[in-house]
Amino acid sequence: MTEPRRLRGHKATATCCIASRDKPGLVATSGEDGCICWFDMRCKDLKFVMDVSNEPISSLCFNSGNENIIYVSTGNEVKCFDVHTLADNSWKPLESYNYNKEEINQVTCNSRSSFLASADDGGEIKIIDICQKRIFKTLRAGHTSICSSVQFIPWRPWEIVTGGLDSKFIIWDFSKGCPSKIVDFGLPDMHSGSNAGQCLNPAFVHSVKVPDVDMLDKIGKICVVARGDGVIDVINTESELTATKPKSSTKSRKGTQSKGSDGGVPDENGRKWLHLDYSLGGHTAAVSCMTFSLFGEKGKFLVSGGNDKLVKVWDCSRCLGSWQTGDTNELLHLNINLTKKVNWLCTTPAESDNLVVCDTTKLVKVYTVS
Repeated sequence: MTEPRRLRGHKATATCCIASRDKPGLVATSGEDGCICWFDMRCKDLKFVMDVSNEPISSLCFNSGNENIIYVSTGNEVKCFDVHTLADNSWKPLESYNYNKEEINQVTCNSRSSFLASADDGGEIKIIDICQKRIFKTLRAGHTSICSSVQFIPWRPWEIVTGGLDSKFIIWDFSKGCPSKIVDFGLPDMHSGSNAGQCLNPAFVHSVKVPDVDMLDKIGKICVVARGDGVIDVINTESELTATKPKSSTKSRKGTQSKGSDGGVPDENGRKWLHLDYSLGGHTAAVSCMTFSLFGEKGKFLVSGGNDKLVKVWDCSRCLGSWQTGDTNELLHLNINLTKKVNWLCTTPAESDNLVVCDTTKLVKVYTVS
């Protein structure tokens, strides 16, 4: 790898980065300095800085229907800004939501731009109705510790996935306010697919990621889970939800394997999972964040970053094939060595400077991934 491009603008550690899909090359980053820095990959210098909080900013997301609107989580508050209507040095939010009681770890918007979800340290997830500008539902009694990550499932408009530091991955029906499926990675049998050495670290869920709708034909209806023991689980969400429904009277005979709609072969528990662990060239410490590639064929690659100071680029198209064949060779496409732990990363659909990395410094690094 060539030396990365360095983006300067933050005065403290960079915490989060997001890339525009409508405007290739436009990237927003946040930091512990309470600022949002805007960069255009085609330009050398910083575009502008929004000083929006006295507290660190933990997460950013665009409104999926209008990327002039950006949502910012800081402390236990979500702020909404219209970037095009902001006057110089006047960063007054359009809206401010103060529904979370504890510090927010991630905020995300659904594909229809109708709901926001904010996950907090108390293990609660607040679903906010954007149109009505009010709380829609509070999801609780699922996580018993910090809820670290939340994502809407675009092909299931009333469901989200969350992960937490209680080692749980949960699929929720947020219209009803209850879990549809709970997977506890802290249970002994959940380590069966992992490398034995990785079981020493707690399998906390640090991040969950779901592909966008325009990626589904390439990689299927999956969810990816980043764990504290260095394992990345690629989960077929449809098989997980099907497994929770009452079984039909027709049962497959012992010794046979039934195939799902995507052709994947379930394991002995009926799950369609793929474990990307150390034995496949994976991380040796906690995986902190992940993203699907926006460059080239959207969703072809899964990019993960970890506390082992490594960024790994996985070939998602091969991951889907490995469900069908059991062949896990050459899933790891690229390995990038860093000097610091990774806080967040994103990709841009620009022709170059594709991978943006926030590490534990104030400098944001940009790598070209071929």
